[in-house]
Amino acid sequence: MQGCAGLVLAAGWSRRFGRPKALLPCGPAGESFVVRAVRTLRSGGIADILVIGRPEDDALRQEVGRVVPPARYVENPNAAEGQLSSLLAGLAQATAAGAAAVMVIPVDYPQVRAETVAALLRALDAGGASIVRAVHRGRHGHPVIFTEDVFADLRRADPAVGAKAVIRANPARLLDVEVGDPGVLRDVDVPADYVDLFPDSE
Repeated sequence: MQGCAGLVLAAGWSRRFGRPKALLPCGPAGESFVVRAVRTLRSGGIADILVIGRPEDDALRQEVGRVVPPARYVENPNAAEGQLSSLLAGLAQATAAGAAAVMVIPVDYPQVRAETVAALLRALDAGGASIVRAVHRGRHGHPVIFTEDVFADLRRADPAVGAKAVIRANPARLLDVEVGDPGVLRDVDVPADYVDLFPDSE
């Protein structure tokens, strides 16, 4: 969809994992999580993709710079305030470039499929929803699309609760899209999660 930017949230410190998750390979000699996220969004139909990271994360910045066509690296100086701060940093840049919607995906969901991105965009194009969320077998996950109807709500949201508060406050404007993609539920928080998804990598 024209006017929908992609936001890859990658400003966390990965403390529970112990090393930067954005740079983890997707399997032996595979592309990194952040490169996979950018390519998945692009293959699914999003042209303008922003990766939100910390100002001092030079390794992530360099990794993003290797993607062709390029993604934009957005600095979040308020990363310590939580994931919502990264969403808002990306939102500011996306709206400045004219985006009327953003698709948000944390970098630690490496198995989301491009066809899932495309399905969410089709649902958005059909109209009637301000928030479009991926669901697999009745369980909601990522990515999530927010339209300009709820941008102000995101900016006012409690950082301790994050974007979830906006989703819960707008049930009539929420569209859940059932997809045959278990990757929308599979995030990597700890090393055991990574081994489960990519058993040949460790």
